[in-house]
Amino acid sequence: MAAPLVGPLDLEALRNGTFRAEPYPHLIASGCLRAEWLAALRRDFPRLTRPGYHPLESFTPTGAFAALLDQIGTGALEPVLSGVFGMNLVGLPRMVTVHFTASEREGRPHTDGERKVATLLIYMHPGWVSAEGRIRVLSGPALEPFLAELGPEEGNAFAFLRSDRSWHGHTPVRGERRVVQVTWLRDAEAAMRKRRAGMFAWWLKGLFSH
Repeated sequence: MAAPLVGPLDLEALRNGTFRAEPYPHLIASGCLRAEWLAALRRDFPRLTRPGYHPLESFTPTGAFAALLDQIGTGALEPVLSGVFGMNLVGLPRMVTVHFTASEREGRPHTDGERKVATLLIYMHPGWVSAEGRIRVLSGPALEPFLAELGPEEGNAFAFLRSDRSWHGHTPVRGERRVVQVTWLRDAEAAMRKRRAGMFAWWLKGLFSH
């Protein structure tokens, strides 16, 4: 029997990232996308012109990007992040959204909603040079001072456990900023509500963008 194909995600790079418990449990990693997949991922990343995060139901993934989503869909991430955070994520409902275009309204400091357990942001923008749009680990509802900062260059990743202290955000930026967001939710009902809200927000943005 042939060995299974290796997907775009480098799970060891994610596992070996820098973990910090304060001000909330979070992980910062680089090199989380395999080099041999990068050119194809750049080519196949969906061009989503509306700002914000898009539910998978709103577009059709193809090629290498579809392979990335398939790898996520097999549950490859859960054992890695469960080990990092000491919390079992296996079996929790998972939601994936995709970001291509940013608006100046994005990035305000927030902690995420109570239905979320953990979030992973996989950055996929090639050659990011701007000082803006870099995710920050915060100790409160202000962008400064910050405790750590990470640019959205392809292969970088930021993961954290949601709590009332999990403040994060980034300085405003407008234009292309490629991100895949993976979120684990407390239960199936929370996942269904989140998906419905995400689809409604996506529809509403389209309605008022014309």
